[in-house]
Amino acid sequence: MNENEDEPKDFIKLNYEKLSTDEVSELVISPCCGAVSLFIGTTRNNFEGKKVIHLEYEAYSPMAEAEIKKICRDVRQKWPSVKHIAVHHRLGLVPVTEASVIVAVSSPQRVASLEAVQYCINTLKATVPIWKKEIYEEAHSWKENKECFWANVEK
Repeated sequence: MNENEDEPKDFIKLNYEKLSTDEVSELVISPCCGAVSLFIGTTRNNFEGKKVIHLEYEAYSPMAEAEIKKICRDVRQKWPSVKHIAVHHRLGLVPVTEASVIVAVSSPQRVASLEAVQYCINTLKATVPIWKKEIYEEAHSWKENKECFWANVEK
């Protein structure tokens, strides 16, 4: 292992392929870290009594990636011991039970990685321009994240 091999890294990916928890967790594993925390957001089969068939995500990728990079910078300021961060978000159709987002963080101790993962997913939902369309058995509806800061701006 050369000395730069374990520099802190951010792995950000937005694409239309099925997400892999193994791939994401392997990206953040480090010999100097005893903790890897993962959040996996999956499509559930219901929303407010309606049967969900699948979700569909759209994003303005350059802006979304820039916002995710900002989140990674914030994480490193709040939790300096964090080593690697990975945020993979799926775009397009995401069937029920499949992952739409995976966030992984490694750190020497578990508290930093657990807190950082929670901060990442909460901030991502509030600030990153990714839109979700819920496809129901008999209809569909575009959704804003309840946490989304621009959802509360007067129109």
